[in-house]
Amino acid sequence: MADAATIAKLEEGFKKLEAATDCKSLLKKYLTKSVFDQLKDKKTDLGATLLDVIQSGVENLDSGVGVYAPDAQAYTLFAPLFDPIIEDYHKGFKQTDKHPNKDFGDVNQFVNVDPDGKFVISTRVRCGRSMEGYPFNPCLTEAQYKEMESKVSSTLSSLEGELKGTYFPLTGMTKEVQQKLIDDHFLFKEGDRFLQAANACRYWPTGRGIYHNDNKTFLVWCNEEDHLRIISMQMGGDLGQVYRRLASAVNEIEKRVPFSHHDRLGFLTFCPTNLGTTVRASVHIKLPKLAANREKLEEVAGKYSLQVRGTRGEHTEAEGGVYDISNKRRMGLTEYQAVKEMQDGIIELIKIEKEMQ
Repeated sequence: MADAATIAKLEEGFKKLEAATDCKSLLKKYLTKSVFDQLKDKKTDLGATLLDVIQSGVENLDSGVGVYAPDAQAYTLFAPLFDPIIEDYHKGFKQTDKHPNKDFGDVNQFVNVDPDGKFVISTRVRCGRSMEGYPFNPCLTEAQYKEMESKVSSTLSSLEGELKGTYFPLTGMTKEVQQKLIDDHFLFKEGDRFLQAANACRYWPTGRGIYHNDNKTFLVWCNEEDHLRIISMQMGGDLGQVYRRLASAVNEIEKRVPFSHHDRLGFLTFCPTNLGTTVRASVHIKLPKLAANREKLEEVAGKYSLQVRGTRGEHTEAEGGVYDISNKRRMGLTEYQAVKEMQDGIIELIKIEKEMQ
C-alpha cells in the first residue's frame, strides 16, 4: 500500500491534470477518476507507486505520453493505465494482443536505401534493453547503478571482431575524452526535463557510461534512460550493414546478460513508447522539396508508420532541411518487420523527392 503522503501527492497531481484543459498527453486521456481510484494506493514489490508512473506527465503538461514504468512489475500492476496508453501509442496493439518473439529475420534483405549518396546523411538502428532482476531508473539505488555498470562493462569488453572497443565511465571522465565523445555526437547529457521529473537522473553520473567500437559505428549507452541502449550507426544510407551489425551485437550481449522480457509486451523498457521490439531505425535525410511541403511529407511518412522529427530528436525543429525519420511502430510486429517498414518508407520518400525535381 502506498503511504498517506504519496496518496496526498497523487490526489494533488490528479487535480492538476483535470484542470489542465489544454493538456493533450495520453496520461490525461486515460487516467480517469475510476482508473485513478483503482490504482492510487497500489505499490510494486520494489516499492514503486502510481506517483512514480505519472510524476513526469504531471510536472510537464506538454508531454505527449506522460508516463514511465519505474520497474518491470509496474506494467502489470498499473495495467489499467498502461494498457490503453500502449494501445493508443502503438496504433492498435490491443489489450488482447501478444507481441511476437524476437526475430531479426533475413538480415540480407536490407539494402543501401540511397546508393547514390544524395539524400541520406547517416543511418542508425538502436534498441533498448533492461537487465533482469533490476528496477528501472527511479527505483535504482546507487549500489545497483555501480553493480550494473560493472556487469555491463565486463560483458562489453569481451566482444570481438568489429564490435571490439572501449568502455568509458562517465564518473571521473577527463574533459578531453568528454569533449571527444560530444564532438562525435556519442555522449548523452544529463537527462532532459521529462526524465528529470521522472526521477531518472539520481546519483548522476554514477553507474553511467558509454562503450564504442574502434570504428565508432557501434555504441552502447549504460544507464542513460534505459539500462542499455544498443546502437549501430554510420554515415550514408547502408541500412543493411547497420542492421546486421546491430543484430549480431544484440545476440552476443544477450548470451551474457539476461534481459527483462514480458510474455505479452516483449522487451521491457522505462518508457512505454519503446516496448516490444524496442527498435528505432532512423535516417538523417535531406528532402528539400518535400520539406517545403510538410503536409505531403507527413502524409507519405504516415502511410509507412514513420515518425518525422527534427535532427536533435524529439521536440526539435529540422536544421537545414534535414529530418530525422524513423519507424514508429515497435509492438505487434517483429524487429525485421519494423525495420522493413522503415526501409520501404524511406525508399518511397526518396522516389517522391526525385519526381518533384
